[in-house]
Amino acid sequence: MPVIACPASLSLQLCDHWDLVLYLLPSLIFAILIRLLARMHAAFFLFYLSGTLLHELAHFLAGALTNARPAAFSVWPRRDGSNRWILGSVSFKNIRWYNAAFVGLAPITALAVPPFLAIARLRYGVAYSWLDILIAVLIAPIYLSALPSREDMLIALRSWPYAAGAMLIYWLTVY
Repeated sequence: MPVIACPASLSLQLCDHWDLVLYLLPSLIFAILIRLLARMHAAFFLFYLSGTLLHELAHFLAGALTNARPAAFSVWPRRDGSNRWILGSVSFKNIRWYNAAFVGLAPITALAVPPFLAIARLRYGVAYSWLDILIAVLIAPIYLSALPSREDMLIALRSWPYAAGAMLIYWLTVY
């Protein structure tokens, strides 16, 4: 199988992981395609399912670990009052200042899944199969769903004491 060399214009660190970049590139392209198609018809939201499931599971696990007490979990798409689609949700009984940032920003941890899968697949060298197409299709929605939503950010902002404390520590140590 031919080996594609790393372009000379890239940094050395990126060239060290060029095989991972090439492996994840089809899933990134498919993520863009999903994003464009989902705007055309609601049926394409099915492609978001793996990302939505991981997004909501991250909220659920973060809530369970930080005593936010998850109460309900759903990955069934529905419309809200303003005709927007809500692809999934988790509700909590105990969101407080000390756990809100962890619960609200938990989906960012899903960004570790694609490189982990790529490393696992490429551990013994590059050998593409039909399984890799399925993996690319399952990874693509993770890129789209890993960023916290607007509602997630509003929840995370309830942990303002963390931010204020970090700024105070920074100010005291730098100035």
